[in-house]
Amino acid sequence: MDPLTHTAAGFFLSRAGLNRWTPHATAVLLLAANIPDCDVVAAAGGSASYLVWHRHITHSLIAMPIMALLAVAVVRWIFRRPVRWMGAFGAAMIGVGSHLLLDLTNSYGIRLLLPFSSRWLRLDIAPLPDIWGWVILALGIGGPFLSGLVGSEIASSRVRARNHGRGGAIFALVVFALYDCGRAVLHDRAVNELASRLYQGTAPARVAATPTPGNPLRWGGIVETPGFYAYEMVDLTQDFDPTRAYLLQKPDPSPAMEAASRTPAFQAFLQWAQYPLWRIAPSDEIENAEIVEAYDLRFGSPANPAFVARAVVDANLKVLESSFHFR
Repeated sequence: MDPLTHTAAGFFLSRAGLNRWTPHATAVLLLAANIPDCDVVAAAGGSASYLVWHRHITHSLIAMPIMALLAVAVVRWIFRRPVRWMGAFGAAMIGVGSHLLLDLTNSYGIRLLLPFSSRWLRLDIAPLPDIWGWVILALGIGGPFLSGLVGSEIASSRVRARNHGRGGAIFALVVFALYDCGRAVLHDRAVNELASRLYQGTAPARVAATPTPGNPLRWGGIVETPGFYAYEMVDLTQDFDPTRAYLLQKPDPSPAMEAASRTPAFQAFLQWAQYPLWRIAPSDEIENAEIVEAYDLRFGSPANPAFVARAVVDANLKVLESSFHFR
């Protein structure tokens, strides 16, 4: 999920009552809700390095206590004042947990079980970015200011200071949770629509419905069969027609594909990709060489893929160059 949503989650958790657990609880929660993304430093090593290390061990269950302790220690060092360590650690664990849960909801995935399993887990219910999620969070922030104007003549200043924003924070957290639950129901409907059809007379081997920004009723439909992928949007307000799906043939395995798959860029990509499609074309610049590409159908579109591994393989099956890039 995006940093804005993670930060808002930490802020609302604090306002909802966790700010009573320790001094500087808000700072602890804001940092804890974002600290797993410290792995962003891997981007300094290039796109392939970022793909390998982003949402790696810092996003695993086993690292949660370490991330939480690190968040508390940093806040303690910055403010140079005591904290209640047990309360601060408990709040930080909740903050880190909120980060992992939010990341789990989108299609990119998260390796929650590292180092015991490198499997990517995902719920595919929330887009990046999630516009409606931002609206809910904005209401949670703006609501207390409006209610404060109404209640300013009723409650004492001391009571208002103690409870300021608590109602809005609880509202935002509850509504956001209900919103994601609603998205999960809609996601199941889209998956069932895709799985219950035949494509060119072939039953799906597996299907995926990926969220789209803006419209929770519209999902990107991916269907895999032994010989091809079918790609079509699923609009839950209309009947789904599988004959309109865009068919993408899987190329037969080739020596050039095998050579490309042994490069670090392709290995990193193929470990992460869930619906990889290969394509091979002759090189315009190097005689008898081929350009081998693989991209994940979950992101972008077949005409404009967002995550692409690319290699140039010559006639002797030597990889002249390889790379991974994303938009």
